[in-house]
Amino acid sequence: MSFDSKLRNAIAINQSILCLGLDPNPEVMPAKYREAYDLESKSEAHHERMVDCLWEWMNFIIQSTADLVCAYKPTLGFYTAMGAAGLELLTKTLAAIPPEIPIILDAKHADLNSSTVMAKTAFEQWGVDAITLSPYLGQDLAARFLMYPDKAIFVSCYSSNSTAQDFQAYPSREQPLYLNVVQNCQVWAGTENLALEVGSANPDALAKVRSLAPERLILARSIWANSQATGQKIDNLTEILNAGLDANGGGLILPVNQDALTIGDPAQLVRSLRDEVNQAIVATAHQSPVCEQWIPNVCLIDQSGHPHANLILQLFDIGCITFEETLQASGQIFPYYIDLRRIISNPQVFDAVIGTYAEILRELKFDRIAGIPYGSLPTASGLALRLNFPLIFPRKEVKAYGARRLIEGNYEAGETIVVVDDILISGKSAIEGAQKIESCGLKVQDIVVFIDHEAGVCDRIHQSGYSPHAVLKISEINETLYQSGRITEKQFLTLSHL
Repeated sequence: MSFDSKLRNAIAINQSILCLGLDPNPEVMPAKYREAYDLESKSEAHHERMVDCLWEWMNFIIQSTADLVCAYKPTLGFYTAMGAAGLELLTKTLAAIPPEIPIILDAKHADLNSSTVMAKTAFEQWGVDAITLSPYLGQDLAARFLMYPDKAIFVSCYSSNSTAQDFQAYPSREQPLYLNVVQNCQVWAGTENLALEVGSANPDALAKVRSLAPERLILARSIWANSQATGQKIDNLTEILNAGLDANGGGLILPVNQDALTIGDPAQLVRSLRDEVNQAIVATAHQSPVCEQWIPNVCLIDQSGHPHANLILQLFDIGCITFEETLQASGQIFPYYIDLRRIISNPQVFDAVIGTYAEILRELKFDRIAGIPYGSLPTASGLALRLNFPLIFPRKEVKAYGARRLIEGNYEAGETIVVVDDILISGKSAIEGAQKIESCGLKVQDIVVFIDHEAGVCDRIHQSGYSPHAVLKISEINETLYQSGRITEKQFLTLSHL
């Protein structure tokens, strides 16, 4: 199960948006565990007993709160500080967490050289569902973790620490660095795989992040920084909720006060906080006026039920779909331009696109996959790897030297080939590619593309003797972008009249 699905289920079942840290910090250890931990002996046996005390403490916290939280968040630094014993403790702690509760590893990973190993260890060996990252090495760092499509990353974009303001508020209050971080992260991955971590003792900063990332999950930090209460109340909870909740009243995870780790009955504190937060969410929803501006952005797109709506928005956000008059290869001028080559630099989006092709190809019968040069070759290669089918491709032109092949790759005469292309506008490149393949003694029955421009192009494919299949139609893209507020009514109508 993906992180997004697991989190949604946990929120629904436990009726909680609370996330609890699992930090074996001796400084906040309850008295009944500290007595054994603080023995003066420095023997190896005592060291083992110290780790045992920490394990008993972490296990007690988990067993007491597993039905009250939506996620657990162990901080990696506390475990690595203890060396090998700490990593063993981490493994035991993770194993004790019920499988239906997502785990967010708070690592703030910031080293590119070790990122691939870190991703493999965290996601494959430890089995966590998400990890926190530093943003300042950019998309190259995130890409190593986004190679796991069912996992997620939390990019740390704002800290409530007072001395951090000199950096993240630079160069000006109007254009601070932390908002630039949010804007850049928007094109790294979709909403299911990339969330943001925000120190929200300052609701104003949280509101600015939410305005730039209206659909992203936000993990709040430091919400207790301004609290003067005893750990069971958040002074500015209403402000935080108003600033951080998305248009649907969700999209926000709040941390549990660390006091929950220090007391004998953590369940009582967590349950009290959960009820307080839930009541505040209901009150916030009732107090908020109806906002017509976000109804088409959120409600209508949910009602449409388009299976690839989220992917369409991702493609738009990373610049694959732009609205400007463009001369096409066919000689036509369109009011939009689609450049799917951009997806190869965004691993999560690329993986999602390949997955949509794969859904169609699994229903077809063929022996090999053929990509049409040059735009669809990366996609065809990804499909060949995912579906474990051999790949070939017809050359655009036959070279006057070398092997002088029309078709690259091995094949046997009489085999059936499925042709993969990116966009059907006139259908010319797909048809010509299929005909080249057939000229070498192969059979082509199906042509699969990502986007169908419509306007009768599928009829031309049929008339040429092939069956066309498309993941998306241009009208579906247009409708989804308009419903989500990505394009104006004028742009929507222009595209509708093509």
